[in-house]
Amino acid sequence: MKYYIAKTVSGGFPAIVERVIESLKAEGFGVLTEIDVKATMKKKLDIDFRDYRILGACNPPLAHQALTADDKIGTMLPCNVIVQDIGSGQIEVAAINPAISMEHVGNPTLKTIAESVTGKLKRVIAAI
Repeated sequence: MKYYIAKTVSGGFPAIVERVIESLKAEGFGVLTEIDVKATMKKKLDIDFRDYRILGACNPPLAHQALTADDKIGTMLPCNVIVQDIGSGQIEVAAINPAISMEHVGNPTLKTIAESVTGKLKRVIAAI
């Protein structure tokens, strides 16, 4: 099983980023952070990079449950979702698969929460 969930779609990069944010909202996530990798690479390294955005998504009720079950699990939060231009009008949207990343933690409560988050993120990706 892959450590991510992904889908490739056609469209303009800014519009797809907005669709992803709206889809996340529909599943109860907020976007806590948004990293514009292209702008950062240009500013910090003077490198031209493709459009690439990292969205740090959080579902507060599920994050609270996870943090209550394991106080160190914050090292794995928020759930990152990427949107990247892969050329020829194709945009890839990918999200972490929490069920895979939590497998190694060994906490049954977290496994259940991660499965719930994975289902939500799969619906987010499918809706794009």
